[in-house]
Amino acid sequence: MSKLVSPHGGVLRPLLLTGDAHAEAAARAGSLKQIRISSRESSDLVMLGMGAFSPLDGFMRKADYLGSAKDMRLADGTLWPIPITLSVTTEQASSIVEGEEITLVDDDTGEIMAVMTVEEKYGYDKALECRQVFSTDDEAHPGVAKVMAQGDVLLGGPLQTLSEGPWPAEYGAAYLRPEESRALFDEKGWATVSAFQTRNPIHRAHEYCTKIALELTDGLFIHPLVGKLKAGDIPADVRMACYNVLLENYYPKERAALGVFPLEMRYAGPREAVLHAVFRQNYGCSHLIVGRDHAGVGSYYGPFDAQAIFDQLQPGDLQLTPLKIDWTFHCYKCEGMASMKTCPHPREDRLFISGTGLRDMLAKGEKPAKEFSRDEVLDILIAYYKSL
Repeated sequence: MSKLVSPHGGVLRPLLLTGDAHAEAAARAGSLKQIRISSRESSDLVMLGMGAFSPLDGFMRKADYLGSAKDMRLADGTLWPIPITLSVTTEQASSIVEGEEITLVDDDTGEIMAVMTVEEKYGYDKALECRQVFSTDDEAHPGVAKVMAQGDVLLGGPLQTLSEGPWPAEYGAAYLRPEESRALFDEKGWATVSAFQTRNPIHRAHEYCTKIALELTDGLFIHPLVGKLKAGDIPADVRMACYNVLLENYYPKERAALGVFPLEMRYAGPREAVLHAVFRQNYGCSHLIVGRDHAGVGSYYGPFDAQAIFDQLQPGDLQLTPLKIDWTFHCYKCEGMASMKTCPHPREDRLFISGTGLRDMLAKGEKPAKEFSRDEVLDILIAYYKSL
């Protein structure tokens, strides 16, 4: 018997068809009305297909959408902090009949991704959704901009998923579905697992956070996002090289694992932190490291808003526990890694490098101090920035 936490909602619900069911649906898809979907909708579809978004069975109907947007809850009361939706134009919606099956096609690749039964089509208030989910309707926020650019009608209904896009082929063994990560954790004998969410290379401060987690749980799951990022973010293949070199040299091999997931960032700060917790529970994780400015962007959220939101949840909403870790850094007086909770020294004794400052240094081929990042990681990043 597995000792891992239960999936969110009690059972994994993968939607990806296999065998005869896949062949039959794929053949039927060619004759159905086609709707092209955005990169974000496509990545959400893949998360639904692999069961990472359990217990959802497709794109949200109106009651679940409104509950998620306003109160972080599905219609049945299950915690769900961000709407998972499919939008179309008013013109497209007028040509679709409720109860009809449609084919969903990735707009970037033209690949058929799923067959969807349209149970509902409904209008929605984009600005209200943004204020609830992102705490702003400022279109300079990248998540807000995407919602505001969507079609004016949402389609809700169950999916029969046919493809997981390019990710399984691109990432091979690192592409882990929730059933596979759970099997891996069981094989390793882990009962408790800490997930580390990242969209950046891991520097010494991040490494320190993960090693705090290793002191508290049986295993560490480094779980980087490889879906579409915003302009200026470091590409996934470069980040993967950084993760692999760290795991090879600085983590106990029997107590750490690496897996990727294809979600596209929304930069929704606190709400996105809760979403990260929900699907990490589906992957089998008992804990999620939540540090400073988790899933944030710009100055839209306070540095620890993503920690505070977990205090608003009700008992039983999650089996997963957030590991709330303060701002971490190297302190020259302490002569090692520390955090705001452990270090008594002033700012001038601490090593801080901004993201912009780091990119400028790397672009010039300059190495930051060894206390900031491992040499092996910096060598990979310097080579990348020189290639630009």
